[in-house]
Amino acid sequence: MQRLLDENTSTPPPHVVEDCRGVLQVLSDGTVVRSSASPYAVEDRDDGRVEWRDAAYGGSRGLGVRMYRPKPPRERQGKKPLLRVLAYFHGGGFCIGSRAWPSVHACCLRLADEARAVVLSFDYRLAPEHRLPAAHEDAADALLWLRDRLALTPNNDDDDGVGSWLADSGADPGRLFVSGESAGGNMAHHMAARFGDSGLGPVVKVAGYVLIMPAFTSEAPTESELESPATAALSRDVAERYNRLALPAGANKDHPLMNPLGPDSPGLARVGGRVLVVVGGEDMLKDNQLRYAEEMRAAGNDVELFVLPGEQHGFFSSKPWSEASGEVVRAIGRFMDRDAAAAGSD
Repeated sequence: MQRLLDENTSTPPPHVVEDCRGVLQVLSDGTVVRSSASPYAVEDRDDGRVEWRDAAYGGSRGLGVRMYRPKPPRERQGKKPLLRVLAYFHGGGFCIGSRAWPSVHACCLRLADEARAVVLSFDYRLAPEHRLPAAHEDAADALLWLRDRLALTPNNDDDDGVGSWLADSGADPGRLFVSGESAGGNMAHHMAARFGDSGLGPVVKVAGYVLIMPAFTSEAPTESELESPATAALSRDVAERYNRLALPAGANKDHPLMNPLGPDSPGLARVGGRVLVVVGGEDMLKDNQLRYAEEMRAAGNDVELFVLPGEQHGFFSSKPWSEASGEVVRAIGRFMDRDAAAAGSD
């Protein structure tokens, strides 16, 4: 009898209360279960045209960065040309994602090869273990870490050898671009607000920011949100799940870190540097992205807009070898080329 009573009063096993694409699960007892697997099946096209290596940044946080450099054409001999540098932050609702995911890796391979850039893909702390502003703090630390290594001379390297690797790659400290997709695009905006084009010091210059389908939200639902089907790559249900897990405790979707146009946001006049905003025509968040570009221009910022009709949120990383993603890579390349052309005309 006592055994029956004990069985009836025993605590039930924990169950899943939040699930993010099967990659992240939060259990009823607060346990967070993560899988290192990516939800996207991506073809491996790493053909050796781009060299890459991993390094660490963030001190005791032990965060990872994957660095890419395109091999110079065989016919080109002698001194290596200087290459622009592209810092990249992956997407995933601030909750999932990794530089090591094949989908993110493929995006960076393509950017390095086709846009001819030295690419650095940074990991950052993820929610719910580390709610916002942890990701933004890590992004700022990543850029400061990169600044210090871009400013090093080959004979005055740091212990990790990254400065020498960048110098040997032909990385140009005067042409740094900061980019990211979805959550990473959000982070790129906040880095523009923090550093602008000159906030990294006299040697390293941020030449532009690339916001690929940036994750901007608002408490009032937009028309594109209301019209978005439940089967969309990013549905309202999935977006709400990410927001619950990532936002600071007690915050809503108008929090300044998620809504740069919200009532408590500092405004856009302080955002510095050229900005490219990439929008998917079927993205649930497109209305917020388009309004952001419009308000940025109204505030006097130099903003370019590139819209891919028919594409859903996150297509750049979920379909990195697609023609649409190729168009994004080429648009980014043109955006970076325009900076070089402007510098040549000075």
